[in-house]
Amino acid sequence: MSQPSYRRPIADYIRAQANPPDKFSHQPRLYQLATQLAKAQPFDDDVLYAAAWLHDIGVFFGHRPEDPAALAKWDNVAYALKEAPALLQRFGFPAWKIPAVIEVIRTHVPSGHPTSFEGVLLRDADILEQLGAVGILRTVSKIGRDTRFATFEEALQVLQRNADRLPAQLQLESARELAKARLQILNTFLSAAEDENAS
Repeated sequence: MSQPSYRRPIADYIRAQANPPDKFSHQPRLYQLATQLAKAQPFDDDVLYAAAWLHDIGVFFGHRPEDPAALAKWDNVAYALKEAPALLQRFGFPAWKIPAVIEVIRTHVPSGHPTSFEGVLLRDADILEQLGAVGILRTVSKIGRDTRFATFEEALQVLQRNADRLPAQLQLESARELAKARLQILNTFLSAAEDENAS
């Protein structure tokens, strides 16, 4: 079965815009994880795909502010909500589905309250991406280039908060099951980091 014609242009655009380049792998991985969480329940694959690929466009260099003070106050979700409709139209995405994509992007953060199954899938997948080995890699790669953490200690504090708070915010049983192994990896890493810092 052939893929819808808009998918390749969206992926190509994000690949070109993803800067630093390590930010690109999150999108395809997030989409695959979100579809896995559905566990054969029906969902709109067009909406989920578009939201997964475009939700983080506001974190790329060239899309976000360079000034540290402005970056500290930057709302990357609001930026994605503003930019996504025109991008989707440009790529030939079904126009009548664009509002659903925007709603999924709007509610994808842990504090969000999804209003659709696609929104729950993306939000839970995005939470899982902040746990486990991938969560560690994504966090430590940002040390020194993210306003949230300039040092190892600040990154460890973020990872500890993720371990403490995020698993309880998962809505799907499939996500809670996947979180167990990821949380074990994250807690083992945090424990090792604490031991090595103390020695």
